Amino acid sequence: MRTSRTKPGMILFLCFSFVLAVPASSAPGPDQFRQLLQESSLRFEAPPGYTDIKPVANPVLHYERALQHQSGQLEIRIVIRPLGRIVIDYSNPHNAKPEPNHLFPLLFESMTAALSRGGRTPSSAYPYDQAHSLFNADWAAATVLDVSPDFSSTYDQALLIAIHKDGLADAYTIFLFNEYEHAKEFITPALAALSFTPQEAVGLSR
Repeated sequence: MRTSRTKPGMILFLCFSFVLAVPASSAPGPDQFRQLLQESSLRFEAPPGYTDIKPVANPVLHYERALQHQSGQLEIRIVIRPLGRIVIDYSNPHNAKPEPNHLFPLLFESMTAALSRGGRTPSSAYPYDQAHSLFNADWAAATVLDVSPDFSSTYDQALLIAIHKDGLADAYTIFLFNEYEHAKEFITPALAALSFTPQEAVGLSR
């Protein structure tokens, strides 16, 4: 996996500009969500037992789709960020402008910080072979955190899965729950519901 050489202060600015919420009026409907999937060469297969619910505007993070399990134990929120839409406002004459393909680990850290209500949030990257087999991704990582009440007033914990494909997109699946022991049976079959399409992955690996 490549590492970024971008200055930390500039990265923080970029990351939070990238993940902060946008007005509710710009939340995409089903057609726009399908367009984002197509643009990013992603596929999303809603797991059994889930029903679509309306995304809720919040000051933390704009997301494109939400589903709730019929048990009420779990909610899934989907975030899609095509790399072609990332605008980097960078004017430092002493360093090269960062490339969107190099930002994914730092964007993941930034999103984790934005979603968390504090405390330690350890994360781990998937081995490349596992990231590719599960998500057809060039990179993937996961973290569990105590989620900010500004993002969810119903659930207080989250599992964040991040996936990246070079030249295509960064995408995130956020599983919200209160008790992991109660929710894990619903998380497992939904873990790879969002993945990059295999036909687009050919020839684009790292």
